[in-house]
Parts: sequence; structure tokens; C-alpha cells
Amino acid sequence: MSRSLLRTLTASTPLTLLAVAVLIALFATVAVKGFELTVFGALALYFVLWWTFLFAILPLGNAAEADPQRIVPGQDPGAPASPRLREKALLTTLLAAVAFFAALLIFPLARL
Repeated sequence: MSRSLLRTLTASTPLTLLAVAVLIALFATVAVKGFELTVFGALALYFVLWWTFLFAILPLGNAAEADPQRIVPGQDPGAPASPRLREKALLTTLLAAVAFFAALLIFPLARL
């Protein structure tokens, strides 16, 4: 994914959510048509993989706020300065798709 496309898709939360939803619909459609899964089975498997990858990806690249002027009262000093959640949502979506299709190829999940 090119850097400019990533910046465009993560420019706003609604655009990021739309991109994630479109990608998930595409992955589910391929799983239903190509691997004979039910819609519910495809979405359930993808949902589990997506959440698993999300919790693995969330801590990547985080650094605590180093500038004491930017810390507000009540803020946890270990909170990330720039969590980049939109980028991580797209990365999670793509990596979960790789694991999703690997599982479909490896395991006989037809009619799930």
C-alpha cells in the first residue's frame, strides 16, 4: 500500500471505517463464493482473527509523550503520544485477511 493511499484512507475516521468495511465485505464475498463458507461463518472467523491481530498490533510503534508541556492533568504518563489508530485499523484488516485466507486454504472449512 503506497504511503499517499494510506494517508488518504486515514485522513478521517469515517473514511477509514468505510475502507475497512469495504475490504471486509470483499474478503467475506471471496470466502463465500470461492471457499463455500456461509456469510455468518466467514464474518465470524474474520471477526475473531481481526480482534486477535488488533491486540497484537496496538502496541507497535507507541512511545510515551516526552514533552511535559503536552501532558494534561489526569493523563497517564505512559499513554502514547500518537497512537495512529486509523493506520493500525487498516493494517489489522490487511493482516487478518492474510491469516483468514491462509486458514481457508489450510483447513477444510466449507459450510462453516
